[in-house]
Amino acid sequence: MSKSGANLPTGPQKMTPSEAFVETMAANQVTDIFGIMGSAFMDAMDIFAPAGIRLIPVVHEQGGAHMADGYARVSGRHGVVIAQNGPGISNCVTAIAAAYWAHTPVVMITPETGTMGMGLGGFQEANQLPMFEEFTKYQGHVNNPKRMAEFTGRCFDRAMSEMGPTQLNIPRDYFYGEIEVEIPQPNRLDRGHGGEKSLDEAAELLANAKFPVIISGGGVVMGDAVEECKALAERLGAPVVNSYLHNDSFPASHPLWCGPLGYQGSKAAMKLIAQADVVVALGSRLGPFGTLPQHGMDYWPKNAKIIQIDADNKMLGLVKKISVGICGDAKAAAIALTKRLQGKTLVCDASKAERAKTIAAEKASWEKELDEWTHEKDSFSLDMIEEQKKEKTPTGGNYLHPRQVLRELEKAMPADVMVSTDIGNINSVANSYLRFERPRSFLAPMSFGNCGYALPTVIGAKAAAPERPAIAYAGDGAWAMSMVEILTAVRHDIPVTAVVFHNRQWGAEKKNQVDFYGRRFVAGELESPSFAAIAQSMGAEGIVVDQLDQVGPALKKAVEMQMKEGKTCVIEIMCTRELGDPFRRDALSKPVRFLDKYKDYV
Repeated sequence: MSKSGANLPTGPQKMTPSEAFVETMAANQVTDIFGIMGSAFMDAMDIFAPAGIRLIPVVHEQGGAHMADGYARVSGRHGVVIAQNGPGISNCVTAIAAAYWAHTPVVMITPETGTMGMGLGGFQEANQLPMFEEFTKYQGHVNNPKRMAEFTGRCFDRAMSEMGPTQLNIPRDYFYGEIEVEIPQPNRLDRGHGGEKSLDEAAELLANAKFPVIISGGGVVMGDAVEECKALAERLGAPVVNSYLHNDSFPASHPLWCGPLGYQGSKAAMKLIAQADVVVALGSRLGPFGTLPQHGMDYWPKNAKIIQIDADNKMLGLVKKISVGICGDAKAAAIALTKRLQGKTLVCDASKAERAKTIAAEKASWEKELDEWTHEKDSFSLDMIEEQKKEKTPTGGNYLHPRQVLRELEKAMPADVMVSTDIGNINSVANSYLRFERPRSFLAPMSFGNCGYALPTVIGAKAAAPERPAIAYAGDGAWAMSMVEILTAVRHDIPVTAVVFHNRQWGAEKKNQVDFYGRRFVAGELESPSFAAIAQSMGAEGIVVDQLDQVGPALKKAVEMQMKEGKTCVIEIMCTRELGDPFRRDALSKPVRFLDKYKDYV
């Protein structure tokens, strides 16, 4: 058998379908697969090891698919997940949906009920293709064992060419038999810079722009285009803002970096883009949740000319009205635009120095505001702060203000770190405090917004890049959905650090009950035992933090244990019940009641 694609057979060879399946994965340099073993694919699983493929057993299949997502986003290669047919496969739907909205090349391998039992209602039978239809770029169904290599190869090719999950569906009896087949070699696209006409039009707009702004999106990360984005920004003297949850798409130390747009983003970024007369959306689909009003500002520039660059033509002009759409690779397009602007006198050249001062001033103002924003100031949060001043944590310490905690974590963050964040109130606030120097460093559930994302995803990231520190942020609600994957990290020596914000509530939704439902709290309270103690019971280290001056040292200690001792650690931070801005103000309104028995519920 081949190892990591080495010494692959050439020309037609006699083999079993299992061998064809495994050899095709080896040709695509698959070295790690996440999942739970099952009889449906055991014949292929038996030969993973001699092919150089490690199966990493997980606790729950959703966690396995999230790990494949994190693995792919950090490595730039496929993430692969596999499970038993039926319930094992259906458990992966949520995670594949998250990968879809993150444009992650995950290959979901779904062994299926055997062909002779289909339609009979047998054990673990399910129609598995419709489950993933909405969240995959391609679905390959092996309809004959002789086509095993063909469909396997196509799923891997399409995942990369379409930048999203694909599904390989295999009836379980099709792993067996004897076939003659040639293993297909990977087919990777050489992406271009877009149409010459649209590039010329974009360059003309930029040449006459007075205040250009660049949005650096996920396509910059996936296309390894950070340096090219920098070159374009420096030529223009343009402020660069990160698209929502792509804080790693431009280095935070660069003078032109201004922080992320969207929910809980940077006021500096928002104030600067509001001044733009030309916006370059480089590798961004301009998703609605990443351009919505925030901090009381409707900052999207209404009269600016928008140049949108995306490898998927269907995204061009979908969310925002654009002046020029370029269907091309972010890296190649940035190079082409920069080349067109070289040697020319641009209108914005005359104001470059003044613009640099404006950028620096807005960033300094925002940093000062973050330093002074030690706690939330709405009436509910102030009530909670006063209430909890009278309380002590179970260990006799204090409940800490989330914003102060996030600032201390930021200061203690190691170099070259990878951070995954879950969905929720404090995690969203963290968007303002997370800064990175290199791409493939920030992992979040993107538009799907599912809980239970952060821990398994960062385990997958760590498996792909064991030399880098890996940290997950999660609130106590989301943490409870995925904390069992600590067992995966411990069992299989994939050490990570998890920061759990323990405030005993579903904070994001509770804020809606504060603002819209008269503080009538239903189903939002989460009293829980110590998560640090639970982690210790699973073989990890656990640290409880209830003093502000312990936050930074706890993170540094946990990361040191991760990198030097190979230990997983859970840092449980005891937080107050104060709440950040509402999560979905756009989706709610003040209640109206007509029936008498509900008249008081307004």
